[in-house]
Amino acid sequence: MASKPARSALGAPSQLAQASRKGKRAWRKKHRHAGLRAEERVIGSVLQKQPDDQLFVVDTRGDEQLRKSLPRYSRAQLTSSKIISARSAVPAITSRTRTPTKPKLTSAEKSRLLRLAHRPRKGPFNAVMDPTEFGAGSAPVELSRAVRESGTRDLWVPTVEESFPDGLENVKPVVVKKPATDHPRDIINAPAVSLPPEGASYNPPVHAHNDLVLEAYAVEKRKQSEVHNLASYREKIEQAKENASNAEDVPAGMSVDDGTANDAVEEKEEELTGDAVMHRRKMVKKTKQQRAKMMKLRADKQALAEKAIRKRLLHGINSVKSLRSQIDRTTKVQAEARLARQLTTRLRLRKGLAGRKFGKHVVPESRIDVQTGEELTENLRSLKPEGNLFRDRFVSLQQRALVEPRVPVLPSKRRAKPILYEKHAYKRFQ
Repeated sequence: MASKPARSALGAPSQLAQASRKGKRAWRKKHRHAGLRAEERVIGSVLQKQPDDQLFVVDTRGDEQLRKSLPRYSRAQLTSSKIISARSAVPAITSRTRTPTKPKLTSAEKSRLLRLAHRPRKGPFNAVMDPTEFGAGSAPVELSRAVRESGTRDLWVPTVEESFPDGLENVKPVVVKKPATDHPRDIINAPAVSLPPEGASYNPPVHAHNDLVLEAYAVEKRKQSEVHNLASYREKIEQAKENASNAEDVPAGMSVDDGTANDAVEEKEEELTGDAVMHRRKMVKKTKQQRAKMMKLRADKQALAEKAIRKRLLHGINSVKSLRSQIDRTTKVQAEARLARQLTTRLRLRKGLAGRKFGKHVVPESRIDVQTGEELTENLRSLKPEGNLFRDRFVSLQQRALVEPRVPVLPSKRRAKPILYEKHAYKRFQ
């Protein structure tokens, strides 16, 4: 280490001072012991040898004056809040505008569109597929969504009610509630294929065959009577139309009387009155006494009516118990009658809906296929087929409430007659 020249106070030339002979260890030892001595002067002993209760103090109260001077807690003073609320004067960099990308078609959707457009489609190894094979046409082959989701959701299960804000209560969709009554389909216990009666056999007993013939006769007679009644009703309507159209200078649908009945009534009135002249009664203004008398009579009548009503009420109070018992009996009888009607309806429904009207149509009844005595074969060799299995099955579906009742739609007959043209070619012969 170089020595620093010492300057003399008298102006003598400077002399070189002797360098210090202490090394690094001596300097470190002196520095460490200097810190320990400073601690001994302040505390009285080494700080590391002091117990914890003399070094640390637990403050449970705090300084009241300092607490008053400190600012209260505020979220705005947090560093994170300051960073978030800071805004730069330099505008932000806007991203470049991107054109919306077209949605990519799946392979199945692309194949379906190509089939609809009758365009050639490529299969494996870029081979063009044959458009005449199954599933390659424009008609969809796969199941629709309605078929795939059928049976997974109950239409009568109420949905969860959603909460709507104020003012939008009327926009809430109407929830379809399941009716309290049972569905006719759940009550009907009719077999899908009903057994034929005993009289419809190829070799039936005599009494069973006669009963079945009489039953079929009663059904046909009822149908003939209904047709006859409808025809007579239509004849009456047509007759009324003809009578209305025969009158002259009279609108359609209006009937005009000849006036003979009115003349007879006027003659009878003249005979009764004779030459007597009916004078009109003269209106006379009532005096004050007459008006007071009328008001008194009216008040007396009203008082008598109120008295009669009060007397009737007092008489009814005494018979409250009897009236109550009578009401209970009436209610009980009505409830029993209602239960009896419901039971009768359920018993009738167990056999099916044959003959009942639903909407515009009536559920058809099962047809009775019976043979007369001359048509009976008595053996299986000469047996002839009868009835229609498809018709019986369809009527059974309607009677068991599986299919709505319908009216058979028959093909309409051709109304326009064919026109025959005679050409001149028939004269041109050789």
